Amino acid sequence: MAGKSSRIAIIGGDGIGPEVVAEGIKVISALGVNVDVTEFNLGGERFLQDGHILDQDDIEQLRTFDAIYLGAVGHPKVQPGVIERGLLLKLRFELDLFINQRPFKYSNHDFIVVRENTEGSYAGEGGVLRKGTPYEVATQGSVNTRMGVERCVRYAFELASRRNSRLTLVHKTNVLSFAGDLWQRTVNEVALDFPDVETSYNHVDAACIYFVQQPEMYDVIVTDNLFGDILTDLGGAVSGGIGLAGSANLNAAGTGPSMFEPVHGSAPDIAGQQKADPRAAVISAAMMLDFLGYVDEAAKTRQALQSTIEVSGTTSEIGTAIAEAI
Repeated sequence: MAGKSSRIAIIGGDGIGPEVVAEGIKVISALGVNVDVTEFNLGGERFLQDGHILDQDDIEQLRTFDAIYLGAVGHPKVQPGVIERGLLLKLRFELDLFINQRPFKYSNHDFIVVRENTEGSYAGEGGVLRKGTPYEVATQGSVNTRMGVERCVRYAFELASRRNSRLTLVHKTNVLSFAGDLWQRTVNEVALDFPDVETSYNHVDAACIYFVQQPEMYDVIVTDNLFGDILTDLGGAVSGGIGLAGSANLNAAGTGPSMFEPVHGSAPDIAGQQKADPRAAVISAAMMLDFLGYVDEAAKTRQALQSTIEVSGTTSEIGTAIAEAI
């Protein structure tokens, strides 16, 4: 990749976010990768300063970058949901980050969850009648389109074909018969284009059991937005903890930048104390490098992570140990 340069937008965000992102950039620098980074002041802290969350000008600026590297957002003084909807979900929808990909490693086995990232229960369909009365009614629908489901399923099949040719659909087709039917039919039809990929199905409640008892039965899982959100947090718990869980929010069509972030939250209780484990942020950085075409550098990062897995210390000390291993 000699001569290649990439522009990365940094959203450190809140709490421990800036601390762990700094270690990810430290590791990228140790690799000798030529990146031009620009920091964006977005998140709960910024909202408390002037009420700004994310506007169209921010989005248009972010579109010009090759990737977005996010630390964490969320502030205890900001009402839950304000930053999540106004920043995270808005970025997913506006930049069409329709794939959420999260890798997990359990003992000597690794597997990947591919989650549809822009539809389902998080699309915002629903409403409230007679709010605050004894007769209040709240509805929250799940939006599933053939286009949205198929592009996610096709991406998962392509990924499975490059790995071990095994794909599992996780849903709840016995109860969610309309959405589940769309997902199952789509998998069946796309499977015809990938005859070498073995397909299977699990209900989401069964998958939760298998994640704990038999994670080695999975290779690539494809699922909807809500089920994927739950399963990936469980996956983090069974594969070393949320501190080792990185993720990619991908515009797999290449029409805009993709976003990479650790799964953990902003942890305001330990912010500024150098107590946060930066490994999830470094794993996310490795995913970003892979996506940008720095395949060898991403592999070196993973090797360095593995060789320093027992290292403890401050946030900066762990990041330095990984960088020195490179």
